[in-house]
Amino acid sequence: MDFRTPVIIPESTFRIDHSTRIMLLGSCFSENMGAKLLEYKFRVNVNPFGIVYNPSSIAEVVKRLLSGRNFNEADLVFHNGVYQSFLHHGRFSHPDKNKSLENISRSFDESAACISGTDVFLVTFGTAYAYMLKSTGEVVANCHKFPSDTFSRKRLTVETIVKEWNGIIDAISALNPAVKFIFTVSPIRHWKDGAHENQISKSILHLAIDKLQELHATALFYFPAYEILLDELRDYRFFAGDMMHPSSIATDYIWERFSETFFREKTQNANSEWSQLSRSLKHVPLNEQTENYRQFLKQTLQRLMLFRHNHPQIDCLRETEELIEKINQ
Repeated sequence: MDFRTPVIIPESTFRIDHSTRIMLLGSCFSENMGAKLLEYKFRVNVNPFGIVYNPSSIAEVVKRLLSGRNFNEADLVFHNGVYQSFLHHGRFSHPDKNKSLENISRSFDESAACISGTDVFLVTFGTAYAYMLKSTGEVVANCHKFPSDTFSRKRLTVETIVKEWNGIIDAISALNPAVKFIFTVSPIRHWKDGAHENQISKSILHLAIDKLQELHATALFYFPAYEILLDELRDYRFFAGDMMHPSSIATDYIWERFSETFFREKTQNANSEWSQLSRSLKHVPLNEQTENYRQFLKQTLQRLMLFRHNHPQIDCLRETEELIEKINQ
């Protein structure tokens, strides 16, 4: 007897491998999948402005990258002892204005330089609610704990999201006609909005993505992360302690379903090989001075060199250099 209702995922019309250039944008779920892709040595750029939740803010991030217009002091605001940008996550905030701007500019330059050559965009919408600065009407990605009367709160419509993202998809496709988009709705509930409003919000996101899929049938794929967690797993044991975010087990399972959907068998085999090799690279012995440990390092280096030979598209230079340094100590 099957005690689950497995989500059926349509076969993807394209595949991802270790030579695919990927950019992930959006909510916490993008961070989760981005961490997995980085762990398995894919070529990824994860949230260059940090975590962003609503479609309009994510759209502003993409438009700014496409414009190539970097940030300057005029883009920063000072509050609670730190400098920050309303388009950036708090991880870019810093008490030193120059340091904050340096971190923002470095990430921007790296991402703007590669956006036109990105093969796959993985975009995760988290909520249909957006906040606008009352003084300018501009959408913000993060309120940074400014007083609530600094902003006006708005629930985006399906039509607004579709219009904005249809333009973005067209603009990116003009630069790279072969580009693909994977859209997801974050399974993380925005409980502060209230149970009912959260459901309305998620429904808007689903409807907007469905319409975008109609408009860009060959370029856009919907991956049902939301449905996998809430309909297939559907149990609090698959949630973290806050009962909102997916647990590590749930994240691993969603990653498995993502792998089955987008990776060929050859790519999955390479991931499996790297997983075993990575465990050896992370091994911490009781005593590093023993001959047994030196032999273990040499054997691991041999395995790593063989892996690099068999998978030249996977960059393992840093791991190789670190292992050689350990052997020569």
